[in-house]
Amino acid sequence: MKIGCCQIKFHLHGNNSLKGKRKVVSSMKDRVRSKFNVSIAETGDNDIWQSIELGIAAVGPDPQYIDGQIKQVVEYLDKLQLAEMTDCKFELIHVGHEYQ
Repeated sequence: MKIGCCQIKFHLHGNNSLKGKRKVVSSMKDRVRSKFNVSIAETGDNDIWQSIELGIAAVGPDPQYIDGQIKQVVEYLDKLQLAEMTDCKFELIHVGHEYQ
């Protein structure tokens, strides 16, 4: 089993409230969930008005597929232009034993 994990940070220009931030975060999560078969959640910077941290995860047997799926989500979020992407980290985790 392979697990792809991605942490993305965004900056919200001109935002001045947690309510405004929640609206953007909800929109991002809802759009990703409706288009991709991945898990997505706000994972940090919860009380900072102009900062968003999202975590994305995908699970499967094929590392190339998982890598491609996560990259598509990252590109999609960037193209939405709801906030400026400032950082993106990806990790692929191998779980279990390989049998030959």
